[in-house]
Amino acid sequence: MSKKQNSKKKNSSTDQNIRKRRIVMVLGVLLIVAGFLGIDLNPEDDDGWTVSDEGILSYARMEEIQYSYEELNGNTTDTLKLITFESRGAQIEGILRIPQSDTRVPGVVLLPGAGVTKEMQNRVPETLAELGYASFTIDQRNLGGINPESDLELFKKGEEPLEYLMVYDAMMAADVLQDQARVEDNIAMLGLSNGGRFAIIATAIDPDIKGVIAISTGGYDTDSIDRNMVADETAYRFYTSIDPDNYLDMIPPRRLVMFHSVNDSIVPYEMAHKTFSKAEEPKAFYGLTGDTHGYSHAAEGYLEKELDLIFN
Repeated sequence: MSKKQNSKKKNSSTDQNIRKRRIVMVLGVLLIVAGFLGIDLNPEDDDGWTVSDEGILSYARMEEIQYSYEELNGNTTDTLKLITFESRGAQIEGILRIPQSDTRVPGVVLLPGAGVTKEMQNRVPETLAELGYASFTIDQRNLGGINPESDLELFKKGEEPLEYLMVYDAMMAADVLQDQARVEDNIAMLGLSNGGRFAIIATAIDPDIKGVIAISTGGYDTDSIDRNMVADETAYRFYTSIDPDNYLDMIPPRRLVMFHSVNDSIVPYEMAHKTFSKAEEPKAFYGLTGDTHGYSHAAEGYLEKELDLIFN
């Protein structure tokens, strides 16, 4: 097993932490109650992140790529590496998979659902390799679990919420993947469940990402809240900033693709389709038979087609 260092400057089906219903139920209460606390902040981070009045997260710059890797052995002809990279004070691990090829191949950053490790999320990387794509599957902070109420308190103090860090990690992962000699500059995002939300937001705010595939996910529909009835504008800005629905119009002309089982019991089909209905072309939605939450083999033929459209 070999180890190397590199530094280069460059701008399951079980998802235990899907909290959309809870967020929707308590969001209005939080916005109103928080207004009585007398907190009216406009968090502006002097370390590179801001949130606009419309609730759009942005980063002024990306840090230098710093990562190490270990070669992994596997019963496969694919190249496998365990990569650890630096991202805003944390070390993020991911598994890189590159199929055999005489030429460089496009790459896909893969964001698993909450509670799903990079090792557990193996079906999608294997499928991507069979289709001729490299992939980089990362362990998200807190394994993709979220706590919007805690993040709101951080936001009110001008501190960077965990969900923002997870979006940033996804963009850093894209830079690391793009840095591989056998991978093209063409990188797309693919996220499952909670990971799909981060994939959409990261794609929206990083113009170098070629497109996004979101599986078993949906937004929070914060745009249905009457802003004139909101008592706490800071809380409103935060909740809109973590809602992928709020970023959909930033994706075109790149492609948004969504896959969702019609009987998904964790993220309702209607929720996903509502998010899709808000997106602009180019886009595609595939309703899959069954109740699988996460990746389904029923998506494979469509996945091949959509990846080709994203990259070509």
